[in-house]
Amino acid sequence: MRKGIGIDFGTTNSSVALARDDGHVESVRFKTSTGTTETYRSVLYFEPRSTGIGGPVAIERYLAADEKGRLIQSLKSFLASRLFTGTSISGKQFSLEDLITIMLRDIRVQAESQIGAFEGPIAVGRPIHYSSATNEDDNEFALQRLSRALAKAGIGPVVFEYEPVAAASFYESTLDHDELVLIGDFGGGTSDFSILRLGPSARQNRAHRILGTEGVALAGDAFDSRVVHNLVSPKLGRGTEYRSLDKILPMPEWIYSDLSRWHYLSFLKSAETVEMLRGIRSQSFDPERIEGLLHIVQNDLGFYLHQAVQAMKVELSTEQVGSFIFEDHVVQMNGRVKRSSFEKWIEPDLEKIRACVERLLHATAIASHDVDRVFLTGGSSLVPAVRKIFEDQFDAGRISGGNEFSSVAKGLALRALSEAQN
Repeated sequence: MRKGIGIDFGTTNSSVALARDDGHVESVRFKTSTGTTETYRSVLYFEPRSTGIGGPVAIERYLAADEKGRLIQSLKSFLASRLFTGTSISGKQFSLEDLITIMLRDIRVQAESQIGAFEGPIAVGRPIHYSSATNEDDNEFALQRLSRALAKAGIGPVVFEYEPVAAASFYESTLDHDELVLIGDFGGGTSDFSILRLGPSARQNRAHRILGTEGVALAGDAFDSRVVHNLVSPKLGRGTEYRSLDKILPMPEWIYSDLSRWHYLSFLKSAETVEMLRGIRSQSFDPERIEGLLHIVQNDLGFYLHQAVQAMKVELSTEQVGSFIFEDHVVQMNGRVKRSSFEKWIEPDLEKIRACVERLLHATAIASHDVDRVFLTGGSSLVPAVRKIFEDQFDAGRISGGNEFSSVAKGLALRALSEAQN
């Protein structure tokens, strides 16, 4: 029996799916201390004096450790950046490809224990525009880096597929009639859209089924960044001043820029930055807040901060007011945030998503009323302000979603199966 394997390597979560000849599609499950899960958290944890581990187990080890090691998140966001080549961990240099390879190899080993050897072609997802990409050369640079990491992890041969097109393949597997569909895939770092003809007739004419694709390099992580900038950073000294010789200087803004981006936060924990913050704390007009910032950086508490932001966002998806709670023995940050405040913070990002959808409709010369269905997937598709963009452009009755964290992987598996059958 032929099989197709799909890998959705995501900014926040990754997943793997298997499609079989009989039409059955299933998600691979990954180990945790309490069972298994369909989502593999895209993180790496380096314990003191040990090699890196990834996924749910990495988070569990990080949370259980008294002496915190190094937790790295959102590595996918660096793929298109020519400025980030690697980092030193416990005195050993790792390239970006090395770091991603550790995760991908673990994903492969765990998956093979359930579904057997990885046999190509294997379909791997990619966004329309990678985070940090400014042109198509940057996108190609990102793909080359990811390709090298996949090869080092023993995964191949691979075919790359746009993530929203993969989500469309999953949605199409549920159809018994033809539809003109707009797919929206919201990841951690990118929001991607495609318009396709789906259904029985489209399956017979695959060459002309994709009518257009568009994307914008922002999504869930950008929303998180707005929360950190507006709610958290002021409590950690943003906007305060300190004395330097005979001058009064503002706190460096780049520190809070890195603090608000999960893929940069762990890299603040360098000897130079820690020493700088200690010097600023001694001369600050608000040393308690700088002490809180220093504590978070030194103890690599970005994951806890990330969890607090995520919990508030989830609550705001169903409630008009959400709670932000971040507490340990040094730093206590508690507050209530109105949904309207959160939506005001992310309005610049919402406008970019809105403009992206409008560009796609204009480029394909398709009117909103001609779209039969809008299928939204990915965690940020659950944000009410995001859904409202589509309710305003289309209507609520045509909008659906589901399998927010596995539909892309399942669609990729179906694409791989199609390749294997040809």
